[in-house]
Amino acid sequence: MSTQPNPTRVDRRSAITGAAAGAVALTAFAGRATAADSSVADTNGVEPVNAKQGRLNQSVCKWCFPKLSVEELAVEAAGLGMVGIDLLDPPDFPILKKHGLICTMVQSHPLTDGLCDPQFHEMCLKKLETAIEATAAEGWRNVICFSGNARGIDRETGMDHCLDALRKIVPIAEKNGVTLNMELLNSKVNHPDYMCDNSVWGVELVKRLGSDHFKLLYDIYHMQIMEGDVIRTIRENHRYYGHYHTAGNPGRNELDGTQELCYPPIAKAIADTGFDGYFAHEFIAKGDPIAGLTDAVRQCTV
Repeated sequence: MSTQPNPTRVDRRSAITGAAAGAVALTAFAGRATAADSSVADTNGVEPVNAKQGRLNQSVCKWCFPKLSVEELAVEAAGLGMVGIDLLDPPDFPILKKHGLICTMVQSHPLTDGLCDPQFHEMCLKKLETAIEATAAEGWRNVICFSGNARGIDRETGMDHCLDALRKIVPIAEKNGVTLNMELLNSKVNHPDYMCDNSVWGVELVKRLGSDHFKLLYDIYHMQIMEGDVIRTIRENHRYYGHYHTAGNPGRNELDGTQELCYPPIAKAIADTGFDGYFAHEFIAKGDPIAGLTDAVRQCTV
């Protein structure tokens, strides 16, 4: 967390410690501009970047920008026409509001200690309720949650355990107009033993619960690693997805020609579903982070 990070979230973000994309993608991010340049074209004649000109509500994850304070990132995000910042806590909210932004996904319980394991239910439910109340107080919509690691629990039993916990907390989310989003993460590279590591399992969980206030956070980077076929999966399951994260693969780096995902058509496919939630950039920049973020916003302004 921004103020007192829990060990699990720091571990998740330990990502800090291919095939070239097509010519369309290279064209989409050919220009470089910073948030400070967003009101005018740069000297190379590149059009200014303004996410508000597209159909997606773009935001950015703070943890990917460790050298920037929340305030510094908020200035950059606002300058790029983004709507907010992901994965923050209530102490950060005043800074966001100062810059006309929102928290597009509020943090809650640890990633590895999640809802599939009953030993963590009491802790998770308390943290989720606190996050729901803080989110609702601002009139915002999203709180993150996690399946957690299996620790020997089989998938069917783990799903039952998730349902047991969700049936206790989702009515509170419904009452407050908040949506819980369980993140889909890869168990192949970054998060060994994480249970909610594929769309099939996650979508089935959403269907069994049957509430519009529980959806999946579809992380494009993670699901490219686990199952690929990103655009088709989004088109078939978009009603179950409440939030999206981006990053290049392999490496979780910028959305550029060194990686295998081509983001302009992915962003267009999501926009074409009528998605009205938030689309957050969660890559670790190898180069200038603001130039990388500017490129990402430009590519996904569709």
